[in-house]
Amino acid sequence: MAGRRVALKAIDWLAFAELVPPNQRSMFNALKTRSDAIAAKLSSLPETPAAIDWSYYRSTVANSGMVDDFEKKFKALKVPEPVDTQTSAINTQETEANKSAAEYIEASKARIAEYEQELSKFKNMIPFDQMTIEDLNAAFPETKLDKVKYPYWPHKPIADL
Repeated sequence: MAGRRVALKAIDWLAFAELVPPNQRSMFNALKTRSDAIAAKLSSLPETPAAIDWSYYRSTVANSGMVDDFEKKFKALKVPEPVDTQTSAINTQETEANKSAAEYIEASKARIAEYEQELSKFKNMIPFDQMTIEDLNAAFPETKLDKVKYPYWPHKPIADL
């Protein structure tokens, strides 16, 4: 068991807790409680299972040949341990996630630069209460009235009434 225990990765619960959003705090606490319970149960188990006293069973059981047969079968029994097939897949998924996160961070930095330029434009703009229609159309060209499409704006033509 100790060989397995050493191989397990330790979890930095404080760093993990910093990443958990407030609406998922109860699920995090449940996970940590369950993990601590399993770790406590594993640490309470002995390193190796208790040895079987075969001589006691030979003296107690009437048919000692049956005990010898059980002992031979027990010693021949090997429980296969599962092969770890998922660690490599998890590691590749982690590298892909780190790569996509880095790309997102770079794209976010570019967006932040654009937004800061737009913010500086708004900060350096004439206040709205001092603007003329020409100033408004220069600052916000999307608000400029299309005289071809709406020649009588804000009035409707008599034919449309």
